[in-house]
Amino acid sequence: MLKTRVITALVLLCILLPILMSGSPLAFTAVAGIFLAAAMWESQRLFNKPGAILISIVWAFAFAYLSLQTTTFSLPTLFTVCVLFWLFGLVPSLKFGLPSLTSFASGLISGVYAVAIFGCFIAMNFLFGKSAKLLLSTLVLVWIADSGAYFVGKAIGKRKLAPSISPGKSWEGAIGGAVIVILFAILCVFVPALHDTLPHRIFVSQGGLIMVLSICLISIASVIGDLFESLLKRRIGFKDSSHLLPGHGGVLDRIDALIPVLPLAALLVSVWSL
Repeated sequence: MLKTRVITALVLLCILLPILMSGSPLAFTAVAGIFLAAAMWESQRLFNKPGAILISIVWAFAFAYLSLQTTTFSLPTLFTVCVLFWLFGLVPSLKFGLPSLTSFASGLISGVYAVAIFGCFIAMNFLFGKSAKLLLSTLVLVWIADSGAYFVGKAIGKRKLAPSISPGKSWEGAIGGAVIVILFAILCVFVPALHDTLPHRIFVSQGGLIMVLSICLISIASVIGDLFESLLKRRIGFKDSSHLLPGHGGVLDRIDALIPVLPLAALLVSVWSL
């Protein structure tokens, strides 16, 4: 299993890193569109919706159109909608649970989550258009938070964060992950090679306190995204969102923490003109 995970991760890196470094909007949109279609397909399966393949293709074409068109539309509005959808539409499910799969309410939540996924990829494209390093640094923040939470939780985790959703997560792990992310953000301020990253841009524009608070919000959002997808899988009885990525599960399993984070980061970048 470990060997399979490593091989899959290396293949993905060999595909994604050259595209990130190329700066090509067309190549980035093409690859991102494929991953978006896969994520949408998996999302529809988690909600037991018919026509999952067709729905995923429609979302992918909508993403490609909005990403490559020359006319403008209000990106900050879309990012704000995504953040509000998480706050008032999806986060409450972590406390109160999800409705029945066959209910109208579940259908509404599936639509909200689809918009959130779509907004995540639009935000990804937006950040890439600003700077490949800006996008990559935002992804790294989430990866550090996730890895830090895992290792700190393994070492000292005792109090369960959400035992009915994801028994392996602990408060100590979540806090430890956030602290490690803040340390990385501080490193971005002082290391010249890490300038032009998201933490450095926030620091230059808004100061150290706002940077730390923003990084804390990003860390919290990453945990929320992870927990919500775990809740979806637990309701329908899936271990993974799919088996598209050998050793890793599905695309949603790899990007769940990014879904609330990227629109939030993109909103900060657009509002503060970072």
